[in-house]
Amino acid sequence: MEASIFEAIRFDADGLVPIVAQDARTRDVLMVAWANREALEQTIASGVVHYYSRSRAALWKKGETSGHIQRLVELRLDCDGDTLLALVEQAEVACHTGRRSCFYRSLQDEGWVDLADPGPIAAGTPAIDVFDRLVAVIEARRSSSADKSYTKSLFDRGLEVMLEKIAEESAEVIEAFREDDRGHLEHEIADLLFHLFVAQAAREITLDDVRRELERRFGVSGHEEKAARRR
Repeated sequence: MEASIFEAIRFDADGLVPIVAQDARTRDVLMVAWANREALEQTIASGVVHYYSRSRAALWKKGETSGHIQRLVELRLDCDGDTLLALVEQAEVACHTGRRSCFYRSLQDEGWVDLADPGPIAAGTPAIDVFDRLVAVIEARRSSSADKSYTKSLFDRGLEVMLEKIAEESAEVIEAFREDDRGHLEHEIADLLFHLFVAQAAREITLDDVRRELERRFGVSGHEEKAARRR
């Protein structure tokens, strides 16, 4: 493993760096923990996220006991080099409380309020079920009073901002197709789909609307379908 990978990381005086774990599909922030160089080496080598426990002063693999492992999709380093973002596929739940995310309390007018927990996404869940679930989360964020929600901020800023994000993500998908990195491409496609679903919700277009349009096209050639649209 190249030393330059770790030279770019600004470990603290104890040789540790914080890692934010984010679900690569839903974009939910799952947890924050610490890692030392050995934990990162294990993570990169195995493809399963490892952390360093400050209380036990020992390396630990997330989910080693519970089975709730985090498979690494992508590892990112922030602009200052002192924080890592791990995009992961989370098995079941991330939080020791049994919730999907450790960040389930939202500051409301009445104080800290527990958010509804979407629960785990089972391995092998059909894509269409994941899409339905994602749209449901988008709608929930849309009506949320939480100021920190990225999804809500898109609705607050309006359709033009959503369209700018779609253009940006589309360009990143095209660039990712030109690279030989399947994981990165999957990540960028997921980003694009998310922003499409947000704009779709803003225009009150449902997944069922899109499904009906796709079903209508079965048995119709692409040339015929395009010609019909021009009439």
